[in-house]
Amino acid sequence: MRDVTPNLAVLLVEDDAHVRLGCEQALQLEDIEVQSCDSAERAMRRISADFSGIIVSDIRLPGMDGMALLAEARAVDPELPVVLITGHGDVSLAVRAMKSGAHDFIEKPFSPDYLVEVVRRALDKRRLTLEVRSLRAQLENRGQLEERLIGRSPAMARVRQLVASLANSAADVLIEGETGTGKELVARCLHEAGPRRSGNFVAINCGGLPETLFDSEIFGHEAGAYTGAGKRRIGKIEHASGGTLFLDEIEAMPLTMQTKLLRVLQERTLERLGSNTPIPVDCRVVAATKTDLKLLSDEGRFRADLYYRLNVATLPLPPLRERREDIGLLFEHFLLQASARHARPAPAPDAARLARLVAYDWPGNVRELRNVADRCVLGIEAGYPPFGDATAASASTLAESVAAFERNLIADALARNGNSLARAAEALGVAKTTLHDKLKKYRLG
Repeated sequence: MRDVTPNLAVLLVEDDAHVRLGCEQALQLEDIEVQSCDSAERAMRRISADFSGIIVSDIRLPGMDGMALLAEARAVDPELPVVLITGHGDVSLAVRAMKSGAHDFIEKPFSPDYLVEVVRRALDKRRLTLEVRSLRAQLENRGQLEERLIGRSPAMARVRQLVASLANSAADVLIEGETGTGKELVARCLHEAGPRRSGNFVAINCGGLPETLFDSEIFGHEAGAYTGAGKRRIGKIEHASGGTLFLDEIEAMPLTMQTKLLRVLQERTLERLGSNTPIPVDCRVVAATKTDLKLLSDEGRFRADLYYRLNVATLPLPPLRERREDIGLLFEHFLLQASARHARPAPAPDAARLARLVAYDWPGNVRELRNVADRCVLGIEAGYPPFGDATAASASTLAESVAAFERNLIADALARNGNSLARAAEALGVAKTTLHDKLKKYRLG
């Protein structure tokens, strides 16, 4: 995974072009990232719950002034540092700003060095606040993630770690995984564990959206935009503003649609059909693919610029055959769900059944395992893989089946005993040296 630690930037709000340019240059010479705008209204379009910078704003602005900007910005994030620039002699205004929650104030005229000094203090405070916030979020989400992203394997522990690390960031994420590995579930976990959880989670199946309906569904339309458009419709991207936009099967999106989507993702604005008014959108983008997008882009079948736009952080999901030690736990979980759903008792644990489950290659991954659990509860599993005659298609030898079953038992014993070699060996009834050798054999160490 790439480093997705947010770059702390200064959002500079100043309507005087000469003052704005001077402040920009002073900060840039000190390698401080700065973004500028000439009004508080434009500044507020860039401020969201996951805004990772600070604000430096003049108090006297056309339209909304700096005090109003301070109030609105702190309503979005009460811990967001706002530094206000006051005119000479506006001491009472500066005092009122500090009482209203401003981090600091700078009185005109000021030197470039003083501006940099104040900004650095504010950035240091912001950095510490975001680090503490991220750690708290990870601790709060850890238990929830373990309940939803089930598995004791190192591969699933890594997935949960990535989700916890990425959830509180603004980074766009590309989820890679085979069919049935749980890409949408992971996308929902990213949404629900992050600061945008109160916003909408909007899922778009890029492979199932007709090209003729793309503009209307994605961007929305105004009344009368085309025949049959009787009233305004809010598109899916606009509906996701403030939340998460999930683009499933992104590899199936036609190139013409990719071009339109790319522009929206770059500009973070869109225009409804039948309108020339740009609408700002503020959504996190999570895309999912079951193929290698880099390979598709190299072959000219997927836009390279869209690939790099989406691929800020990559979250790979392992296929079920690469985490066989999780199969028993997942199966029991799905059995209980199926039992409640169908109002039938769950079948008793069966070692022979578990051995077959562990030995099977699961081309449909977790989704296929869930279907098998349903069949077992309904009593119709015979004839379906991995049971009945179809089991022969698995191509697993007896030795491979036994080895897979043994690996699963050892992994389960370790997990139940806090990864203690001694306690796991005692639970399994084997010597510690024997268990140590098997850990090496199955690469469980």
